[in-house]
Amino acid sequence: MKIRKLLVAALAAFGIAATAVGGATAAVPAPTPGSLQRYDISATYVSGLSSGGFMANQMHVAYSDVFKGAGIFSAGPYDCAQNNLNTALYGCMDTFMARKTPAQLEQLTRDRAAAGKLDPVANLTGDKVWLFHGTNDTTVKAPVNDDLATYYRDFGADVVYNNTSSSGHAWISPLGPNSCSSTDSPYINNCGGDPVKDMLTHLLGSVAPASTSALTGKLVKFDQSSYAPGGSPSAISMGNEGFAYVPQSCQSGASCKLMVTLHGCYQYYGLVGNALMDKGYLNEYADTNDMIVLYPQATTMTGNPRGCWDWWGYKSADYAQKSGPQMTAVMNMAKALGAATTSAPTLPAPTGLAVTGTTAGSASLAWSAVSGAASYDVYRDGAKVNATPVTAVTFTDSGLTAGTTYGYTVAAVDASGAVGVRTAPVTATTTGAPTCVTASNYAHTQAGRAHQTGGYAYANGSDQNLGLWNTFTTSTIKETSPGYWVTC
Repeated sequence: MKIRKLLVAALAAFGIAATAVGGATAAVPAPTPGSLQRYDISATYVSGLSSGGFMANQMHVAYSDVFKGAGIFSAGPYDCAQNNLNTALYGCMDTFMARKTPAQLEQLTRDRAAAGKLDPVANLTGDKVWLFHGTNDTTVKAPVNDDLATYYRDFGADVVYNNTSSSGHAWISPLGPNSCSSTDSPYINNCGGDPVKDMLTHLLGSVAPASTSALTGKLVKFDQSSYAPGGSPSAISMGNEGFAYVPQSCQSGASCKLMVTLHGCYQYYGLVGNALMDKGYLNEYADTNDMIVLYPQATTMTGNPRGCWDWWGYKSADYAQKSGPQMTAVMNMAKALGAATTSAPTLPAPTGLAVTGTTAGSASLAWSAVSGAASYDVYRDGAKVNATPVTAVTFTDSGLTAGTTYGYTVAAVDASGAVGVRTAPVTATTTGAPTCVTASNYAHTQAGRAHQTGGYAYANGSDQNLGLWNTFTTSTIKETSPGYWVTC
């Protein structure tokens, strides 16, 4: 994998359009460096494979007031490992050793919830849970997966459990590069169906078909140190960078779902690159179903040579509780994107939101006061733009691009910090002409202005063909609305 990355970089540097191994081109856009912004999130879900599946269950159980459901490929029940590596290996993956029964783990869950270490277990009743285990998967044995199904059902969750596929130990996707029965890197298999659709249909209720066109959203690469307790992701076996795929609709202010997706062991970005983001088939559904996908990243450290998520206590004895360091970090990321408790907002949307003026670099807004509001939050294209509380009923957003259209919404915030319902969006177009940017097509993709498919560069948003994807071919493009680039 490292050699392949060096080869691709070298080819790009010499102006050669590099493609992925086997001729398949990456469906996921080139990552755009940035930070996590707050969006209008209507519901939050979690999914994962193997160690990421154990972690997904821990996140769902610990923060059941936030997560409405979980999709899990091959994992066992909550805290099966009991802070013991041998139990994890030989009781909760293999079955040589004794492990706690689902009933015992359910009681442990109730006790921790009563002590405030987890959210109330009553939240799990009625939650949607989708589970998958293949008949050729001997990494996490079938009885352990069966225990997970029993655990959820005993708490009243709405469980769908697919355990008839001939798959190996992997995430299963129509884009999977591996055969169905394989258990090999990058642990993404193609079994002929579409389990991702099945999972999303159960969790969300219904889904529109996956996009068959080039993805129109952006893949944000962000610094995980902003969310890790203590500011050091490496200290808790997490990578420096994490990723979030944000569809154009969510950037424009639509109400969106959030899916937190957790990779398995040997599947982290530093080892397999963007394999799960590219071949997991979530972004294709995200584009057509208003869904942001967050991809946090674990990595290796002493005691964790495979880059697994902490589901047995290699870093902290609190690994499966709300206070667990990795749990806290991932939750901080989800909250930064807008994940919130399932309680309904208490304040209504402000009325009368209007654009009162624009310049080449700013837009001014005004709205009517909301009774009970302590302040207001202003959102540009779905992301909050005010760094401090807005206590007036006016706001000027500056630092904008000339000749560009932006969408704005506003929400009232009460004295406790609870954010109310957002307004319907209004649009503001700055004066002047958009700035034209001339650069090589390779530089455009690296900057997030374009993406490459089949050796050619295409402008993000408009999908206009810019020519060969290399460092020698240049093009001039402009951004006419956020994320929408056209030729000048």
